[in-house]
Amino acid sequence: MSAPPPPAPLRLILGEEELLVERAVEQVVAEVRAGEPGAELRRYRAADLTPVDLADNLSPSLFAEGRVIVLQAAHEVGKELATAIVEQSADPADGIVLVVLHAGGARNKALADALRKGGAVVTTCNRITRSEERSDFVRSEVRRAGGRIAPAAVGVLIEAVGSDLRELAAAAGQLVADTGGTVDEQAVRRYHRGRAEASGFAVADKVMAGDRAGALEALRWALVLGVAPVLVADALADGVRTLARVGAAGRGDPNRLAGTLGMPPWKVRKAQAQVRAWQPESLAVAFDAAAEVNADVKGAAADAGYALERAVLRICAARESR
Repeated sequence: MSAPPPPAPLRLILGEEELLVERAVEQVVAEVRAGEPGAELRRYRAADLTPVDLADNLSPSLFAEGRVIVLQAAHEVGKELATAIVEQSADPADGIVLVVLHAGGARNKALADALRKGGAVVTTCNRITRSEERSDFVRSEVRRAGGRIAPAAVGVLIEAVGSDLRELAAAAGQLVADTGGTVDEQAVRRYHRGRAEASGFAVADKVMAGDRAGALEALRWALVLGVAPVLVADALADGVRTLARVGAAGRGDPNRLAGTLGMPPWKVRKAQAQVRAWQPESLAVAFDAAAEVNADVKGAAADAGYALERAVLRICAARESR
């Protein structure tokens, strides 16, 4: 059996999503150590180095040990060091792999372009901001842990845990381990009961469905458990906007509408079921209430909790006035 080819000596990791960047670095190190278990890992903030320091790190050692040099925040370096990185990375010593981390924006873009042109293997780790990207991340994390997750459970998990990728990754892995590999909505609610039932989105979901008592109970628990009022207000606004956008889009296929609306299919499907109970005039009242409470929780009202309770009652009443 032939030996695997040596690792590519120059890697460029572009982007600001810290978890994905760190995993990309770990992958390079694992690849190098698969062929040379004793390979050394050295990390530097790129701007702290001089061209001479860089040359020393990229020079062969006396015993020719493998080495992975990681230059962090390379977009911050000055012109002299940027030139040195490009020039010295063109001919690294055997067994040395240079990993350059760059935020990927316009700052020092010429450095990233030059490394790419010089043959660097590029890994992109853009920040995850869109809801469908976060849903895709959750699904991939569950698969990575060897499990499967039901479509409805994806949104519930995000609502329960939040948007932090590290927390989502940990929760996904734990759920796969605890459930034997099959993660459904009931499992998420069982293992994340406090957070899943008391998140801002849980409050908004009950309001949009017209569950006045359930919404007030969820709101009170959310505030008791320390959910920031502004997050609940944002969730209410998002719920109203979602109903309006889905309602305006009509009764099309959720999977097809998802791409047009920029939402995951499960969210479109849920909104389609909820919006049937709303009139356009009711949504207009709900918009006003959501806008008012967003101002209230940011300082316009003396009591943010009371302002949220009033908004919940007002939106539920709007839904009922058909």
